[in-house]
Amino acid sequence: MFTLAMDKETTLAGLTDSQLVNDVLTSFFDRSQSRAEALHRAYRFLWERLEAAATGGKRFRPHLVMSVYGLLGGTDRTTAATVAASFELLHTALLVHDDVVDRDFSRRGVPNVSGTYRQLAEAQGNSPERAEHAGLSVGVIAGDLALSNAYRLLGEIDTDPATRRRLGDLLDEAIFASAAGELLDVLAPLDPTPQPVDEVLTMARLKTAVYSFEAPLQAGAVLAGAGDRLVDVLGEFGRCIGTAYQVADDLIGAFGDESRTGKVGWGDLREGKRTVLMSHAAEQPQWPRISELLSTSRLSASGTAEIRELLIESGARDRSVQLAADFTDRADQCLLDPCVPPELRDGLGSLPGVVTERLSA
Repeated sequence: MFTLAMDKETTLAGLTDSQLVNDVLTSFFDRSQSRAEALHRAYRFLWERLEAAATGGKRFRPHLVMSVYGLLGGTDRTTAATVAASFELLHTALLVHDDVVDRDFSRRGVPNVSGTYRQLAEAQGNSPERAEHAGLSVGVIAGDLALSNAYRLLGEIDTDPATRRRLGDLLDEAIFASAAGELLDVLAPLDPTPQPVDEVLTMARLKTAVYSFEAPLQAGAVLAGAGDRLVDVLGEFGRCIGTAYQVADDLIGAFGDESRTGKVGWGDLREGKRTVLMSHAAEQPQWPRISELLSTSRLSASGTAEIRELLIESGARDRSVQLAADFTDRADQCLLDPCVPPELRDGLGSLPGVVTERLSA
């Protein structure tokens, strides 16, 4: 977990920012589960699993909203917490859907929404294929619910119409860009020709940087009444640090320790994802063998180990690590813009450490 450099975490009635966001989400899920119970107990159970999916993460998107808002002098913490919670719901939706796309059935070392329903179907005596289909189907439903209700939460905030519209536009752009990034991520492996690094970075920005960094940072600033120039600079800062984060995440997808990440260590390799790693490797003599292994319908643990060795041997891993570092440096430069208040510059200065943390996972 990273910490923004603030003198203290602002409180309201003795509650920290994190507790305020948690209270908004708890109230939201309580209301939703009561509504679901009135329709069917099985529907309530789905909402309970969705709440579990939204619990236990690092919550750094809400933390970005709340911190930027506070560092810029915002005082209505309840409204800020609701905006922050809407971005956490969006994050939950995209995680649930991403697990469906990747056919992953666990997250943080435990069954995710799809994994829970796959297990239930198996326990009822269904075939593995039918159980998997049921799990993935419920994952789609759960993700849709989280996505639509991110808008609903944002609609509950008490602010002026212009600010509400700007916040709605940020949330909409985050969803719109994320869908584009996910689409490119799905389509890329279908093309046998690896994409250039720039195209992969565009995909990374769309899939992760916009909703995880750009939009939350900008939302906190908009809610605090910041000018357009500062909102734009924060967007560029988030774009750089978010792209670096995705490059680091792709490294984890290929080299991560499953005991630490909670995900299958070769998930991204199995799916044949076109990452910066693969773009760099495609320019090296090791690529034909890597490509051959990636084309295997059932990538084995030994095949994964060989791919990892070849990625290291080709220099692709080192070049990707350096690329992530370069983007964090560019993010640092954004904070030197004269429009960034010293308090905000100091507060955001520790954020590049998030990428370092990911690279060590």
